[in-house]
Amino acid sequence: MLTLTRSVGETIRIGDDIEVHVVEVRGGTVRLGFKAPREIAIHREEVYKQIAEANLLAAQVTADTLGALAAFAPTAAEATGAAPGEPAEAAVDTAGRAAPAVD
Repeated sequence: MLTLTRSVGETIRIGDDIEVHVVEVRGGTVRLGFKAPREIAIHREEVYKQIAEANLLAAQVTADTLGALAAFAPTAAEATGAAPGEPAEAAVDTAGRAAPAVD
């Protein structure tokens, strides 16, 4: 870790695009200002941890979730336009030709 000493009104540069300004020092609190491109996210540590935890939870997929989603997936017969109970190979396209079977 790099440790620097700065006074109010002074700036720290990170690369070419990021500026950290010391805005105010009052007691044990330091106010900082940041200038950075919009595509660079700047968060307080506690907010960053909450975002990371929410992303981790959102990325977890359970068997129950997959089962629930499978109920909405079309069957092979539905995908080819076959009538319920009719084999998928017997499906016919709009021109009256046999549609290719879907595996």
